[in-house]
Amino acid sequence: MPVVIFSSTQSWTAPNGIGLASYLIVAGGGSGGATPTSTRGAGGGGGGGVVTGSATFIPGTVYTMTIGNGGGSVTGALGNNGQNSSIVGGAISVSATGGGGGGGGSAAGAVAGNSGGSGGGGNFNGGGGAGTGGQGNSGGSGNGGFVGGGGGGAGAAGSGPTGANGISSSLSGTPTFYGGGGGASDASNTYAGGAGGGGAGNISGGTAGTANTGGGGGAAGSSLGNHPSGAGGSGIIILSYSVQVAGFNMPMMGL
Repeated sequence: MPVVIFSSTQSWTAPNGIGLASYLIVAGGGSGGATPTSTRGAGGGGGGGVVTGSATFIPGTVYTMTIGNGGGSVTGALGNNGQNSSIVGGAISVSATGGGGGGGGSAAGAVAGNSGGSGGGGNFNGGGGAGTGGQGNSGGSGNGGFVGGGGGGAGAAGSGPTGANGISSSLSGTPTFYGGGGGASDASNTYAGGAGGGGAGNISGGTAGTANTGGGGGAAGSSLGNHPSGAGGSGIIILSYSVQVAGFNMPMMGL
């Protein structure tokens, strides 16, 4: 049962014998937000959207496999959204939406997390961004005082400052989580990212989401606005397909 993993954007010619294939598409995660203050926290980046399904690929047809980058790190600002990932070619066009950036950029006012595949967490006084139906969940809200909200994940909505978990897939042959949310920040604590590559948040600098998981980046902040948030993790595409041999198909691996 052939499995093909795409970790960077490329064109791919479907091989002879391919037919119905299962796919996993993960978009880039959003970066964490960062506040220009050392006392109030920012929101974690949302996990990249995760899309699963199946489609019939035609031998000899060229398909563009686009792998979304994670949102770029920021200082003293609202986090950046991750980029979309997609499969396009022939009759197939399916995509996953990049995760939302975490709320940041204000020492006093509310800044909501961006919407995305999963939404970014809000800053200390902001609401979480919305997730995309069938791909992810909303980010967590700040606590109205000093703590930001965790980024949403593909498997759960953000709740509190810890990043939400993504979802597990065995399509590669190994159970792996994808699309975890990034952790928020406050004045002193470290908040973990969610399972699925989410980065941890800390006022002194956020941790980046893990590459090729679509994990959201962790939040940051500083009185000088010079501590960077974590960038979002890049996405990935995985295909597992049946081989058509002498009138019958070998089975595909499960999602």
